[in-house]
Amino acid sequence: MSSGSNPEATNVLEYIPYLFDRPGETLLTGRKNIVFNIPDDMLIERYRPIKFGIQQMKTMRTDRAGPETTKVNVKSIDPPDLSEVEKIKRNESFCLFNPTHRERAYKLIRILMSMPDVESFFSVCVYARDRLNTQLYIYAISVAILRRKDTKSVIVPSNVRVFPQFYLNNEVFAKIREELAVIPEEDRRPILVQLRPTANDLDIEHRIAYWREDIGLNLHHWHWHLVYPNGYDQQDIELVKNDRRGELFYYMHQQMVARYNFERLSNQLARVRHRNNFLEPIMEGYYPKIRDLCTNRDYPSRQPFSYWKDVHREIASDGTVVEVNHLHRWRDVIMNDIMDKRLLNETGEYVSLDSEKGIDYLGNVVESSIFSINPQRYGDLHNAGHELTGYIHDPEYKYLEDVGAMGNNATAARDPFFYQWHAYIDDIFVAHKESLAPYTKEELEFSDITVQGITVKVDEGRDNKFITYFQQSEIEISPGLDYYPVGPVYVRFIHLQHAPFTYHIQVNNNGTRRNGTVRIFMAPRKDERNEEFIFKQQRRLFIELDRFVVTLQKGLNPIKRRSEESSVTIPFDQLFSPDMKGNENDDFCKCGWPDYLLIPKGHTQGLPADLFVMVSDAEKDFVPDKDSPPAFGKKCKSAPEYCGLRDKKYPDKRAMGYPFDRLPDINSKVPKLEEFVAPYKNMFVQKVDIKFDPKICYIRN
Repeated sequence: MSSGSNPEATNVLEYIPYLFDRPGETLLTGRKNIVFNIPDDMLIERYRPIKFGIQQMKTMRTDRAGPETTKVNVKSIDPPDLSEVEKIKRNESFCLFNPTHRERAYKLIRILMSMPDVESFFSVCVYARDRLNTQLYIYAISVAILRRKDTKSVIVPSNVRVFPQFYLNNEVFAKIREELAVIPEEDRRPILVQLRPTANDLDIEHRIAYWREDIGLNLHHWHWHLVYPNGYDQQDIELVKNDRRGELFYYMHQQMVARYNFERLSNQLARVRHRNNFLEPIMEGYYPKIRDLCTNRDYPSRQPFSYWKDVHREIASDGTVVEVNHLHRWRDVIMNDIMDKRLLNETGEYVSLDSEKGIDYLGNVVESSIFSINPQRYGDLHNAGHELTGYIHDPEYKYLEDVGAMGNNATAARDPFFYQWHAYIDDIFVAHKESLAPYTKEELEFSDITVQGITVKVDEGRDNKFITYFQQSEIEISPGLDYYPVGPVYVRFIHLQHAPFTYHIQVNNNGTRRNGTVRIFMAPRKDERNEEFIFKQQRRLFIELDRFVVTLQKGLNPIKRRSEESSVTIPFDQLFSPDMKGNENDDFCKCGWPDYLLIPKGHTQGLPADLFVMVSDAEKDFVPDKDSPPAFGKKCKSAPEYCGLRDKKYPDKRAMGYPFDRLPDINSKVPKLEEFVAPYKNMFVQKVDIKFDPKICYIRN
């Protein structure tokens, strides 16, 4: 087909997602039936004299009966200065926790944000693509797409379709190479991903590898940090600014740790250890069995009983320097200021750690983001913990090794130590929360409202008995396979799943018509010794299952809510979707907990748990915002509890985790959950079981 007969693209927005396809290859090789017409002066020197040869080779490789090729003309621009960004080598690992890498990533993001129109933005993306570190590039253009007003309709592809190597073990790619090399496309079969490929049962932590290494869980963690970037300096304020972002950092990670503990108890493991002694060894080793296809290196492993050591990698391009005593100092300063119930900002003024904004200030300090009120004083505690662990195998760059799994938001949650570190980070937030006055009776009750009961009706199952099992599902990953033969590639992975269910809640209203916020949580009832939790321990283990607003008429109100409606989760198809078109909310709405992980695994005998429901006054919960939806889930298919809403205020005035985020009144006797609930008619607890069925494994096509 001659180029003169090809249609030309008129709207570059439609073609921005193709920048994510085969990110290590040049765009000259084309994408499906797309040819990019790139001006010669925008190409790297290696490709300029052979441009047409590369394009012709692409045509020979992909030309088959089907739609005609569309030519996308890339507008010529004055090239931006990328010299600083280019100092991170194209073929090395990228670590966002590393200040040097973060600085250079945000330099690129600022360049992308400064482009006056979407055509110029697209041209800079094209110009930068073959020149920069691939992981840095994908991160930067993703953040810019999410933040630019003129690209809100562009969908950032699921990261497993961009970098499948971060989510699938090495063995899978060996099978893919074989399948693509010798099997005709029409005869290819999905590649089965081994359920727990990184160890065996001699390592007790291997029992929950199915959860830690789950693709959807790690996609959630990656995407959350994409929509809540932490920035590098004050130039990035508009990029980072989000309502209650510091509190969201606290709550989302607290929920990850709570869910992890629920999963550990489901597998007869003790709750996670907290990393409260920085000089002790990390007892758990981790061998990720994944390869960075950009660097063509395996991710480094960590030996059991490894110690944190001072990191001095000045001769490496990352230039990392972080010492263990830095973390001791930052921790002590933060904890002392929590005891004083105030933080000190850069101008020498004290900021109160009160019940309204204190947790938001503290979240930004501990992470730390550019909204930390005093980086010199409070340091970089959370990020530095990731760095010390990520470089633990080669802290001085003696062996020229790149960062390990803890150094990448796409892989960190695979590592058992991630949860030990975040359990300790959560201890800092708990110290603040426990310094606050307990909730008063007025803050917890809802006059004239009585929750008479809640029943969980499981499809084809018994009431109040959740059913879980493993399920096989397929995803297509060919866009992330640089230099592999062209054609679709499906992998079939095994993940936890639950039988669909419906909450049936009976609420009586003895007053006038009003709105209420229904809050549903669940926690394990017994600890690793098979003893019932006291409330002080159990309150940190509650996982949020749903939150929604209902209208309560006078009298009895039967409420039904399906599990797939949960405002905590997003559906499978949304998480893994290959769809290239969307609306202005779609990208932010990819942030959320995988729906198939809503319910913990439980075990074959049934894991006892407490299901808690509370109805609070929606008028007191309401956040005035002219652009905000009237209630959770009305406009956005996101998970607002964990992710907030794009460009809007968090749609709930209460503290995240309410009512379990504070201790009960020390003068009241609340040894167990039932004693906490008893004084309040608007609360109810139902004992439930979570039964795991090891024999069921449905295939989801």
